Amino acid sequence: MIPEESFASVENRMQSVGLALEELLVTAQKQDCLTVGIYESAKLLNADPDSVVLCVLAADDADDVALQIHFTLLQSFCCDSGLTILRVSGVQRLQQLLGAVDANRNQEEHRDLHCMLVTNPQADHCRLQEVGTYCQESRRLDQWVPELVLQER
Repeated sequence: MIPEESFASVENRMQSVGLALEELLVTAQKQDCLTVGIYESAKLLNADPDSVVLCVLAADDADDVALQIHFTLLQSFCCDSGLTILRVSGVQRLQQLLGAVDANRNQEEHRDLHCMLVTNPQADHCRLQEVGTYCQESRRLDQWVPELVLQER
Protein backbone atom coordinates (compact mmCIF):
# COMPACT_ATOMS: atom_id res chain seq x y z
CA MET A 1 0.00 0.00 0.00
CA ILE A 2 1.27 3.47 -0.93
CA PRO A 3 1.56 5.96 1.94
CA GLU A 4 -0.95 8.82 1.90
CA GLU A 5 1.82 11.41 1.67
CA SER A 6 2.92 9.83 -1.64
CA PHE A 7 -0.52 10.53 -3.12
CA ALA A 8 -0.24 14.15 -2.01
CA SER A 9 3.23 14.36 -3.54
CA VAL A 10 2.00 12.95 -6.87
CA GLU A 11 -0.96 15.35 -6.87
CA ASN A 12 1.32 18.33 -6.14
CA ARG A 13 3.66 17.25 -8.94
CA MET A 14 0.78 16.97 -11.41
CA GLN A 15 -0.53 20.41 -10.41
CA SER A 16 2.95 21.88 -10.85
CA VAL A 17 3.35 20.30 -14.29
CA GLY A 18 -0.18 21.41 -15.22
CA LEU A 19 0.70 25.02 -14.37
CA ALA A 20 3.97 24.71 -16.29
CA LEU A 21 2.08 23.42 -19.34
CA GLU A 22 -0.44 26.25 -19.11
CA GLU A 23 2.34 28.85 -18.95
CA LEU A 24 4.21 27.17 -21.79
CA LEU A 25 1.14 27.13 -24.07
CA VAL A 26 0.28 30.77 -23.36
CA THR A 27 3.89 31.85 -23.96
CA ALA A 28 4.11 29.80 -27.16
CA GLN A 29 0.88 31.36 -28.42
CA LYS A 30 2.18 34.88 -27.71
CA GLN A 31 5.41 34.05 -29.57
CA ASP A 32 3.50 32.53 -32.50
CA CYS A 33 5.09 29.14 -31.72
CA LEU A 34 1.81 27.27 -31.21
CA THR A 35 0.02 25.36 -33.96
CA VAL A 36 -3.59 24.60 -33.05
CA GLY A 37 -5.92 22.04 -34.63
CA ILE A 38 -5.64 18.46 -35.81
CA TYR A 39 -5.47 19.31 -39.52
CA GLU A 40 -3.03 22.20 -39.04
CA SER A 41 -0.84 20.04 -36.78
CA ALA A 42 -0.78 17.18 -39.27
CA LYS A 43 0.29 19.60 -42.02
CA LEU A 44 3.13 20.97 -39.88
CA LEU A 45 4.27 17.49 -38.81
CA ASN A 46 4.39 16.48 -42.47
CA ALA A 47 6.24 19.62 -43.59
CA ASP A 48 8.64 20.29 -40.69
CA PRO A 49 8.60 17.74 -37.85
CA ASP A 50 12.04 18.90 -36.63
CA SER A 51 10.57 22.26 -35.55
CA VAL A 52 8.16 20.59 -33.10
CA VAL A 53 9.24 20.26 -29.45
CA LEU A 54 5.94 19.13 -27.88
CA CYS A 55 2.66 17.61 -29.06
CA VAL A 56 -0.34 18.11 -26.77
CA LEU A 57 -3.45 16.00 -27.40
CA ALA A 58 -6.51 17.23 -25.49
CA ALA A 59 -9.83 15.47 -25.04
CA ASP A 60 -12.42 15.15 -22.32
CA ASP A 61 -14.55 12.59 -24.18
CA ALA A 62 -12.87 9.21 -24.72
CA ASP A 63 -15.97 8.00 -26.62
CA ASP A 64 -15.29 10.12 -29.73
CA VAL A 65 -14.04 7.36 -32.06
CA ALA A 66 -12.96 9.69 -34.87
CA LEU A 67 -10.92 11.79 -32.46
CA GLN A 68 -9.27 8.68 -31.00
CA ILE A 69 -8.29 7.54 -34.52
CA HIS A 70 -6.70 10.94 -35.19
CA PHE A 71 -4.90 10.73 -31.84
CA THR A 72 -3.58 7.25 -32.62
CA LEU A 73 -2.16 8.41 -35.95
CA LEU A 74 -0.62 11.57 -34.45
CA GLN A 75 0.85 9.61 -31.52
CA SER A 76 2.38 7.07 -33.90
CA PHE A 77 3.94 9.78 -36.05
CA CYS A 78 5.28 11.63 -33.00
CA CYS A 79 6.76 8.45 -31.50
CA ASP A 80 8.41 7.54 -34.82
CA SER A 81 9.84 11.08 -35.00
CA GLY A 82 11.01 11.12 -31.36
CA LEU A 83 8.68 13.95 -30.36
CA THR A 84 7.39 14.41 -26.82
CA ILE A 85 3.64 13.78 -26.51
CA LEU A 86 1.31 14.67 -23.66
CA ARG A 87 -2.40 13.86 -23.41
CA VAL A 88 -4.48 16.24 -21.34
CA SER A 89 -8.06 16.51 -20.23
CA GLY A 90 -9.52 19.90 -19.48
CA VAL A 91 -10.41 21.32 -22.91
CA GLN A 92 -12.52 24.03 -21.25
CA ARG A 93 -9.45 25.22 -19.33
CA LEU A 94 -7.48 25.34 -22.59
CA GLN A 95 -10.25 27.45 -24.13
CA GLN A 96 -9.99 29.87 -21.19
CA LEU A 97 -6.21 30.06 -21.47
CA LEU A 98 -5.84 30.40 -25.19
CA GLY A 99 -8.85 32.58 -25.99
CA ALA A 100 -10.33 29.86 -28.13
CA VAL A 101 -12.76 32.10 -30.00
CA ASP A 102 -11.24 33.12 -33.32
CA ALA A 103 -12.05 36.68 -34.44
CA ASN A 104 -12.60 35.47 -38.02
CA ARG A 105 -15.31 32.99 -37.01
CA ASN A 106 -18.71 33.05 -35.43
CA GLN A 107 -18.29 33.91 -31.72
CA GLU A 108 -19.97 30.62 -30.75
CA GLU A 109 -17.58 28.49 -32.79
CA HIS A 110 -14.46 27.42 -30.90
CA ARG A 111 -11.09 26.55 -32.40
CA ASP A 112 -10.07 22.92 -32.43
CA LEU A 113 -7.88 22.61 -29.34
CA HIS A 114 -7.68 18.81 -29.55
CA CYS A 115 -4.14 18.94 -30.92
CA MET A 116 -1.50 21.59 -30.31
CA LEU A 117 2.13 21.65 -31.33
CA VAL A 118 4.73 23.82 -29.61
CA THR A 119 7.49 24.81 -32.00
CA ASN A 120 10.88 26.37 -31.27
CA PRO A 121 9.89 28.39 -28.20
CA GLN A 122 12.08 31.45 -27.76
CA ALA A 123 11.54 31.73 -24.00
CA ASP A 124 10.27 29.81 -21.02
CA HIS A 125 12.58 26.86 -21.63
CA CYS A 126 12.32 25.95 -17.94
CA ARG A 127 8.58 25.30 -18.42
CA LEU A 128 9.25 23.18 -21.49
CA GLN A 129 11.93 21.32 -19.54
CA GLU A 130 9.56 20.69 -16.61
CA VAL A 131 6.86 19.27 -18.92
CA GLY A 132 9.45 17.21 -20.82
CA THR A 133 10.87 15.78 -17.58
CA TYR A 134 7.37 14.79 -16.46
CA CYS A 135 6.82 13.01 -19.79
CA GLN A 136 10.15 11.17 -19.53
CA GLU A 137 9.41 10.07 -15.97
CA SER A 138 5.96 8.84 -17.02
CA ARG A 139 7.44 6.81 -19.89
CA ARG A 140 9.89 5.21 -17.47
CA LEU A 141 6.83 4.06 -15.51
CA ASP A 142 5.52 2.37 -18.70
CA GLN A 143 3.01 5.09 -19.50
CA TRP A 144 3.51 5.27 -23.28
CA VAL A 145 1.68 8.56 -23.61
CA PRO A 146 1.80 10.59 -20.38
CA GLU A 147 -1.49 12.08 -19.20
CA LEU A 148 -2.32 15.20 -17.24
CA VAL A 149 -5.55 16.76 -15.97
CA LEU A 150 -5.79 20.55 -16.19
CA GLN A 151 -7.65 22.04 -13.25
CA GLU A 152 -10.59 24.35 -13.93
CA ARG A 153 -10.44 27.77 -12.26
